[in-house]
Amino acid sequence: MKLFMDENFLLSTGTAEELYHKYAGKMPILDYHCHIDPREIAENRKYENMTQIWLGGDHYKWRLMRANGVNEHYITGDASDREKFQKWAETLEKSIGNPLFHWSHLELQRYFDYHGMLDGETAEEVWNLCNEQLQQDSMRVRNLISSSCVTLLCTTDDPADDLKWHKMIKDDESFDVQVLPAWRPDKAMNLDKPQYPEYLSRLSEVSGVKIRTFADLKEALDARMKYFCDRGCRVSDHGLDYVMYDPVPQAEIERIFADRLAGKKLSGQDIARFKTAFMLFAASRYAQMGWVMQLHYGCKRDNNTAMYIKLGPDTGYDCISNYAPAHQLTGFLNAVNETGGLPKTILYSLNPGDDELIGTVLGCFQNSDAVGKIQQGSAWWFNDNKTGMIKQMTSLANLGLLGNFVGMLTDSRSFLSYPRHEYFRRIMCELIGGWVENGEYPKNMKNLEKIVKGISYNNAVRYFDFDLEIK
Repeated sequence: MKLFMDENFLLSTGTAEELYHKYAGKMPILDYHCHIDPREIAENRKYENMTQIWLGGDHYKWRLMRANGVNEHYITGDASDREKFQKWAETLEKSIGNPLFHWSHLELQRYFDYHGMLDGETAEEVWNLCNEQLQQDSMRVRNLISSSCVTLLCTTDDPADDLKWHKMIKDDESFDVQVLPAWRPDKAMNLDKPQYPEYLSRLSEVSGVKIRTFADLKEALDARMKYFCDRGCRVSDHGLDYVMYDPVPQAEIERIFADRLAGKKLSGQDIARFKTAFMLFAASRYAQMGWVMQLHYGCKRDNNTAMYIKLGPDTGYDCISNYAPAHQLTGFLNAVNETGGLPKTILYSLNPGDDELIGTVLGCFQNSDAVGKIQQGSAWWFNDNKTGMIKQMTSLANLGLLGNFVGMLTDSRSFLSYPRHEYFRRIMCELIGGWVENGEYPKNMKNLEKIVKGISYNNAVRYFDFDLEIK
């Protein structure tokens, strides 16, 4: 029997061990999509205790605690931080097979040198051990990033953000990790949200464009894209329910926009058509600027109305949506390709049933503009577990070129989440090592080194064209 999460955790063959320890485990991290708050990096925050750094805002953990029957008082309520940590520890001991069990213990090992198991009985010991270490300056957020061998990370930023924290980070020569903004214009697109008129007022103010028409909105977004570009942005990201494609003439889009500003109720078709027009405009601009377009879709959000009213979005009440309609996805990509040229694009579906669909769509739009111009993103959200990662990479290998894959992203609000890259790399080396051990690929270490290092780091450096060294 193997020891609990030892140095060969998830590695069952000699080849897998060699690939991980010799290559993947030594590569730095490029975190091209996360939800970390740049203000906390700028101010170099020091967290007071494990609940603040581990449980605050982490709806993955909140969902698991609710599944364990924990009262909301101990999750998002006003229970003490120690009480919340205890409830999490009691939940974790039951989470066999869940990636949160592995992530949590990798984080305890890598950042706090704790190699035991966190459960209800050890909670006090772990609480005291970790909190004592958190008081050290070495546990401030910048040191956590640097010690995790991160070379660059992209936050998630709204077009109306002033990016002042990014400027503060860039101007501070004592911190050598690049922290760049990423363009996330969901609020500008989601005209069906109640807060939309208020948001447009804010966007008008920061852009200097009075937004009365859809043409005005595009002008305002153009101004903000230039602002972001001047501050290092090279990546866009969209959170979509699904990839829609329902094009109509520009005059009809202006009518829909005017109706919304007038407070009229829009039909579902109107909303889909507006979002199509918005995405076609955005994609054309990304192609012009050389930005990468990321599309995260397949999520049905905020399903518990009572809890949404109480807690708001991103609190653990989202689920996987239905399969993506192929004609809409391909129709959208084809329209972008024909009108303004398709930018580098990464497709993430929350529904694992879309893996093979995406794998076949990629091949329809690849060309010599870039190696792996259209990418399937790493297994996302409910799929970033061992099973989901193996399925996604196997599907990509079956239908495309796994060797060109841009690899893992953190997609987290926590500064302790970087061992997720280790988790991914171990699984990736186990998968590739298994194929080699089974005689499905020769043990040519020169080629395998290139593949493993590429998926771990180098492919992303090339793909995003960041100012980083290939390792």
